[in-house]
Amino acid sequence: MKDIPATVLSYVMTTESLSHPQSPSQRQLWLAAIKPPMYSVAAIPISLGTAIAWAETAQIDWRIFLTFLSAGILIVAWSNLSNDVFDAETGIDINKPHSLVNLTGNKTLIFRLSNLCLGLGICGILMIAWWQQDVTVLGIIGLCCLLGYVYQGPPFRWGYQGWGEILCFLAYGPLTLSAVYYSQTQTWSVTNLAASVILGLTTSVILFCSHFHQVEDDIAAGKRSPIVRMGTARGAQLLPMLCGAVYGFLVLLWGIHIFPTWTLLALGSIPSAWKLRRFVAEYHNQPHQVSSCKFIAVAWHFWSGALLTLGFLI
Repeated sequence: MKDIPATVLSYVMTTESLSHPQSPSQRQLWLAAIKPPMYSVAAIPISLGTAIAWAETAQIDWRIFLTFLSAGILIVAWSNLSNDVFDAETGIDINKPHSLVNLTGNKTLIFRLSNLCLGLGICGILMIAWWQQDVTVLGIIGLCCLLGYVYQGPPFRWGYQGWGEILCFLAYGPLTLSAVYYSQTQTWSVTNLAASVILGLTTSVILFCSHFHQVEDDIAAGKRSPIVRMGTARGAQLLPMLCGAVYGFLVLLWGIHIFPTWTLLALGSIPSAWKLRRFVAEYHNQPHQVSSCKFIAVAWHFWSGALLTLGFLI
């Protein structure tokens, strides 16, 4: 796991320990519950959209960037906290000791904290709208939050019907990147839209990988995730196709001169994709082993997104 950042590697080791017979420490449980590496899901799209704006305009509004980054982290925190609450209601997390609801025994507290994070995050977006005298970014992020709610929230729970990856792709790909780019330029970009497809795919793969280890719990709770529908073996066969699609699209965009040459730096994340493919292929039907694959997917998302961002900055 040499290509995984230290924080992600620490979290992988912590999460793996939850599957072993010995009782994990409270610190390990809290670390797994808070999910620190997952906040790269907020940082990468905001950084990438800003980098594309810089590449096309040679300007960055740092006040907007930092405000958007803070708001994005708070909104992802809302998503993580509220999902723990909604999963507790369906009983799908009954065997998940690192659920915040299970750790605190106080579902109401976690729900209130999630709403506080959402409120503060939206306040940040409202500030951007006020500075620009333009509600476009607020509307786009509001739609992202709506998709985040219908994913797990009642009465929708579309994630239980197998729509989670599509919702994730839209929210963290085209919608978020469009909002970030617009916040810097107050216009639109074909290059930014193309990049959002790559980012949406890598983010959706994280969610896709999170299903491999919980097939039995998903079935018991009536959740029809893609892995429940197709089985772990077919899911493991599909994964390299998804990874390959990311790199194929990257090279295509470079070849037709939508992406600059430096964006090919993102090919440097291939070792992370290969590790993910190999790991899932070997352990797809072993829940205790495969549970950490989603954090390898987080590492792939981080490196591919960070290198793509660097390419646009250069």
